[in-house]
Amino acid sequence: MTFKDLALEAPILKALEKQGYTQPTPIQEQAIPILLKGHDLLGVAQTGTGKTAAFGIPILNHLCRDNNVGKGQRKIKALVVTPTRELAIQIAENLTAYSQFTQLRNTVIFGGVKQAQQVKSLRSGVDILVTTPGRLLDLMSQGYITFRDLKYVVLDEADQMLDMGFIHDVKKIIAKLPPKRQSLFFSATMPKTIVELSQKMLGEFQRVTIKPEQATAEKVEQGVYFVSKNNKPKLLVHLLEQRSSDSVLVFSRTKHGANKIVKKLDQAGIRSAAIHGNKSQNMRQKALGDFKEGKLKVLIATDIAARGIDVDELSLVINYDLPNVSETYVHRIGRTGRANASGIAFSFCMAEERPYLKDIEKLIKQQLPRLGEHPFMEEGDSIETMTTNPPKKARPKNRNFSRANRSKKRR
Repeated sequence: MTFKDLALEAPILKALEKQGYTQPTPIQEQAIPILLKGHDLLGVAQTGTGKTAAFGIPILNHLCRDNNVGKGQRKIKALVVTPTRELAIQIAENLTAYSQFTQLRNTVIFGGVKQAQQVKSLRSGVDILVTTPGRLLDLMSQGYITFRDLKYVVLDEADQMLDMGFIHDVKKIIAKLPPKRQSLFFSATMPKTIVELSQKMLGEFQRVTIKPEQATAEKVEQGVYFVSKNNKPKLLVHLLEQRSSDSVLVFSRTKHGANKIVKKLDQAGIRSAAIHGNKSQNMRQKALGDFKEGKLKVLIATDIAARGIDVDELSLVINYDLPNVSETYVHRIGRTGRANASGIAFSFCMAEERPYLKDIEKLIKQQLPRLGEHPFMEEGDSIETMTTNPPKKARPKNRNFSRANRSKKRR
C-alpha cells in the first residue's frame, strides 16, 4: 500500500511526498482508513512507528475537505492533548509540514512560558490546537478557548496522560468537549488498567495494536552491566569517555537523580544537560535543541520529559536507572535504532533493581546479554552472584510504627 491508495486530498499527498513519505507504516496503514471513516480509535504501537502521522493525516484530510476552512473567523476544530511541552512542539511541527499546501493553521500552547503570545495566536484563529493539559485548562478558565466547533480530539501518549498525575486534568478537559466528536487515543504502551479507563472515555471504538516481531527494536543492540549504586557514576563516566563522539541519551528515574548525574559528569569534565518537569521551558528547549544539533553530546532525561525526543542519529541509550515499569524499557530503547538506523542500549543494574530486570526480560522474552566485567565491579556485582542470588525482598514496614513516628514529628 502507498499513501496514494488511501484516497487522500491532493494538498495532503503533495506534502507527504515532499516529506519523503511513500508507504505508510503499519500503524498508519491500519489506523488511517478507520479514522477517515470517522470511527473512534485506540491505537497502540511502539515508539518510532509514526503515530503522529497516523492521527494527524486523517484529521488534516477531514479539515481539508471542509468548505469553510480559511473563511471568516477560524474556530478550533481539532484538539491534540499531550503530556509534555517537547512532544507538543514536535507534533505541531509535523502537522505544519503535513498541511503546508493547505490553508489550515495550527498552534501549540504549553506552560512554563508567558501566555501573551499564545493568546495572540488563539485570537487570530486556529484550526488545530496542540497543547499540554495545564496551560489548556488555565486558558479555558480565562475564556480564551472554547470548543463549540470541535470535531476531533486526540489524547496522545495516553498511558502517561491517563496516569494518576494527569487523570484529573484529562477528566476536566473531556467534560468540556462536545459529546458529538471523533475521539482518538494513541500510545506506545497501554497497561490493562489504562485500557479500562480508555474504554470508559471513548465509548464504542475500534482498536489497532501493532505488535513488533520482538517486544524491542530488533536493530538495537542491548546489554546490562551489574554495578553498585555508588559506582554507577564512575561507570557512566567510563562509558562516555570511551564513546566521546557519540550522542547519548541517559535515563534517570527521578528529576533529582537527573540533576545529580549532570553534577557528577560536570565534575568529570563531561558537558551534559538535564530535561525534566522542574526545568524552565527555555532551559529544556535549549538543551534539546543543542542535543539535536550535535552541540551537546549527552542529555539526561526522565521518562516523561523524554516523550517527544526525536533525534535521527542517536547512537546510544543508557538506562542509568532501570525503570520499575517494564514497558517503559521498550519505550526508552526505542529512542535509538529508529527507522532503518541501528542503535545501542546499555542498562545499569544494581542489586535492588534485580526484580525490575527480571520483569523486563519476561516482557521482551529474552535475557539481556551480560556485558561482563568493568573497572568498578565489587564483590557483590559479579554476574554469577547477581544471576544466581537475587536480593531478598525487603520486609514491609510496620505501618503503625511509621504512623506513630509521623505523628510525633507533627507534634
